[in-house]
Amino acid sequence: MPLASQLSNFFFAGSSASAGGSSSDDQVVGFAEPPRNAGLHTKEPSDRSSVIATASRHTMKNEDVEAEGRPPYLHAMIAGGIGGSTGDLLMHSLDTVKTRQQGDPNIPSKYTSLGQSYYTIWRQEGVRRGLYGGWIPALGGSFPGTVMFFGTYEWSKRFLIDHGLQHHLAYLSAGFLGDLAASVVYVPSEVLKTRLQLQGRYNNPHFRSGYNYRGTVDAARTIVRTEGASALFYGYKATLYRDLPFSALQFMFWEQFNAWARVYKQSRDIGVPLELLTGAAAGGLAGVITCPLDVVKTRLQTQVNPPSDQVSNLKEVAASQKRHISTSSPSTHRPQPGAIALETSSVITGLKVIYRTEGLAGWFRGVGPRGVWTFIQSGCMLFLYQRLLHQLEKIMPVEK
Repeated sequence: MPLASQLSNFFFAGSSASAGGSSSDDQVVGFAEPPRNAGLHTKEPSDRSSVIATASRHTMKNEDVEAEGRPPYLHAMIAGGIGGSTGDLLMHSLDTVKTRQQGDPNIPSKYTSLGQSYYTIWRQEGVRRGLYGGWIPALGGSFPGTVMFFGTYEWSKRFLIDHGLQHHLAYLSAGFLGDLAASVVYVPSEVLKTRLQLQGRYNNPHFRSGYNYRGTVDAARTIVRTEGASALFYGYKATLYRDLPFSALQFMFWEQFNAWARVYKQSRDIGVPLELLTGAAAGGLAGVITCPLDVVKTRLQTQVNPPSDQVSNLKEVAASQKRHISTSSPSTHRPQPGAIALETSSVITGLKVIYRTEGLAGWFRGVGPRGVWTFIQSGCMLFLYQRLLHQLEKIMPVEK
């Protein structure tokens, strides 16, 4: 049998199987086994050409469905900035409660359970200066940070894939590089945000945090004047140890979940429910996997070494002003009362100490609330990102 006849017979069988109600896997992944008696080799050459062309279009359509999205860079950066900052602001009150629980210097702690802490802050301090204290620096860092993240992510992903890197590794690497670029912006803003969250309102009569700034500008000036500009980057290394793996895994999972959803729907538009589910599942899974890094980061930044009897009161005050509170989200782990001091600044050593003294359970303290936090925040951010991309495509169409 001529080679052209065998080839047309193969493709025609795949098309017939699809038309005859084959499974979705056959439609997307490949074609069915060609029937033995297709008899297609008796057709004229022109008929064979049309069949091959039809099958080729079918193959190209399936490849297009499965391929990763490549929106214009400007669209990705705008949609990412709005989606990311909106998701962060929606979860800001939970982040405030977490910060109060982690940074409360009082013994016993005023803030215990999540519900009790929410109610106490809302009743005593209100929403704007209480639950949403520090929202200005939060927004000021979140929007440009996510703009930089999505711009870097999209460029890195395409560059790596086009140069032959396996797709999953490209997504992982691009998420890592995107968060590294954004960290230059979001870490200083997180320092300001966290201190204002812990403080509450100026001259707060309900909670003494050790900080008392009039506002965002006053906080920045005071920190630079009294502690130096480097204080705005405090916890930078520990933050990167946790957030870089989180972002890398989050976007690798998201791209894969989206690919499966496109195959399932046989369309690049997977619909609202799957857009929400893929983004939320990616963030929740990445949050659970990186929980040990979140635990050690928080323990490193919240451990307080008690001063000796010979230390002056002035040094005690200075130490309390510089206590190591968490400076980035999503972090919902709170050290348990009596948790052993790590007495190290090394993340690897901290992980070893926690495992040796508390076992695997110590690595996964707070995994429940962290999983919920990342599930909701990631779902909101990536859903808005995809919806905004659709709208920007209509408003600012790009010639293909």
